Amino acid sequence: MSIGRSRRLLSPVVPHVGNNVDRILRMVALLVSIGYIAYLVLLMPSITSESARMDPWWTPPTVIAVFGLGVLPGVLSFSSDTRPMRVSAAAAALAFLLAAAVWPFAWNGPDLPAGDAFWLAAFPGVASLAAIVAWPIWAAFVYMVVGCTSVMVITAVARGGISTGMLLTDVAFAIMFCTLFVGGAAMAIRTGRLLDSTTAMTHQAAASAAAQHAQTVESERFDALVHDGVLASLLAASRGQPLSVVGPLARATLAELDELKTPPMLHQLFSTDEAITYLRSASADADDQAAFDVQHSNAVGDEKLPADGVRAVGSALSEALRNSRLHAGSDAWRKVTVDLSDALLRVDVTDNGAGFDPRTVAPHRLGIAVSIVGRMGSLTGGFASVHSGPGSGTRVHLEWQIR
Repeated sequence: MSIGRSRRLLSPVVPHVGNNVDRILRMVALLVSIGYIAYLVLLMPSITSESARMDPWWTPPTVIAVFGLGVLPGVLSFSSDTRPMRVSAAAAALAFLLAAAVWPFAWNGPDLPAGDAFWLAAFPGVASLAAIVAWPIWAAFVYMVVGCTSVMVITAVARGGISTGMLLTDVAFAIMFCTLFVGGAAMAIRTGRLLDSTTAMTHQAAASAAAQHAQTVESERFDALVHDGVLASLLAASRGQPLSVVGPLARATLAELDELKTPPMLHQLFSTDEAITYLRSASADADDQAAFDVQHSNAVGDEKLPADGVRAVGSALSEALRNSRLHAGSDAWRKVTVDLSDALLRVDVTDNGAGFDPRTVAPHRLGIAVSIVGRMGSLTGGFASVHSGPGSGTRVHLEWQIR
């Protein structure tokens, strides 16, 4: 697997974002249905009394259509799919306009008292809220203007006619009054859209950052592999190290390169016994002469540990031993001490070799900075420190807070 291919596989995926606009529209649809029910109760006396002025065929089907369809959006707002709710809201809005359009053909009189209004004129705002659930905001405002104008004209005709100036005043008042509610719903919908857009952009940025971080971690992994395996093998061979040193190191490097062909098991878990076995194997692969001591373990055998953390500690342990074999001297001894509890894993790699001053290590030397300290630092709860001095040996301390 190449680095380029791995980066293509790590392209960001934006998670599903909840639709805030849909939630707001559901609330408005519920409010519309409650409004229709309330107006039906309040207007029933007027509907009954004014039905005598209408043809018999108009009032019953109009009441059933207008108020029956007005209740549907709220009922359907509980459905997971908003399309039936929108369709029913459109039907309710159109039923209101249709009732106003047919009214002149059914009106018989006599005229209403000057202070009364025909019952359709009581709730154009609720019908306009139904329109805003069904259609774009601009269409709902157009609907509101048409609806308010229609019912005010009906009221004027039902009263026997009024002056044009008074009619314009009534229409303007109705539009201004309904705008308070329709405008509030429009602002809520706009806010929901902005929230959806902001949430989507935030998730996109988080996904991109996570993908970039994953690419960085993967790049560091390849850097560490090249240093720990390839360069270390070539360096050991160029310095004339015996085959007993170069051979196992080269075989381990080839094995790690082969593992890149297999996708990692992201959710694999190790038991504590398997973790200790893995660390023992990592120690033996790097230096089969190093002593390996499990000082004590308070963890039970079936405790499950994240495999990626165990592997990271094992890789840092192997690099510490390889560094010691290359730099500590031919007579130096090495020891690995493991202390594993249910919450903490500690590993110490010590030798009695030549030692060095960690402050004098060149920045381009990746063995400590990337393969040990950097690798443990990238592990959640991980930490590494190197203690050494000229002539006093070296101790590499690895620590992982498991949980």
